[in-house]
Amino acid sequence: MRIKLINPNTTERMTLAMDRCAREVASTGTQIISVSASMGPPSIEGYYDEALASLALLQEIEKGEKEGMDGYVIACFGDPALYAARELSRGPVIGIAEAAMHAASVIAPSFSVVTTLKRTCTMSWHLAERYGMKRFCKNVRATDVAVLDLDIPGSRARSIIIEECRKALAEDDAESIVLGCAGMAEFCHEIEDAIGAPVIEGVTTAVKWAEALIALKLRTSKRGDYARPLAKQYDGALAPYSPGKPR
Repeated sequence: MRIKLINPNTTERMTLAMDRCAREVASTGTQIISVSASMGPPSIEGYYDEALASLALLQEIEKGEKEGMDGYVIACFGDPALYAARELSRGPVIGIAEAAMHAASVIAPSFSVVTTLKRTCTMSWHLAERYGMKRFCKNVRATDVAVLDLDIPGSRARSIIIEECRKALAEDDAESIVLGCAGMAEFCHEIEDAIGAPVIEGVTTAVKWAEALIALKLRTSKRGDYARPLAKQYDGALAPYSPGKPR
């Protein structure tokens, strides 16, 4: 099977890190094709970033359909354009926040999300509400570490995140941690070893979920909400994104 992992931002080093994590857990016979957005923000840290990043993301979904991909992972914790991507895709499309929260709710009675900037906390709460996970979510905690600072050599990012995870366990009474940024994927196990509690990151979780759905031969429903976009001609700069006739 072929799974396309889409980083909706343009930072290639982040895509490469997520690709390494995905390949570590992928089953024999699963091909991971990881791509960065061709245009847009270098990191997604707010609603504006997310909105503009969605165009390149959806472009990659359309390319993937022509390339015969079996499924997709949207590798950004905001799960940008997730439902729109499902309209375009025949196979399953998994958002990493969706995957991580559901996994956490299975292995523990509660979780706290530890994320990057404070301005993104409300976005995470909205996702928990959307996915029916709010009753499991004890808190969303910001570290105020910028996304692009996560992998800078000599940065205190990891120690700051580990300390915030410890606070989540002690102060929120959370029994697991969900990492609220795809850029944290590569040091998930380091954090788990440091705090002695389950730590879930969405990149690898979403890959395994996609694999399971593809193996079960499940496809995205096209009966209603996730049907192909209605064919129409868009205007101006968005003309190239005009939906065509259903395949």
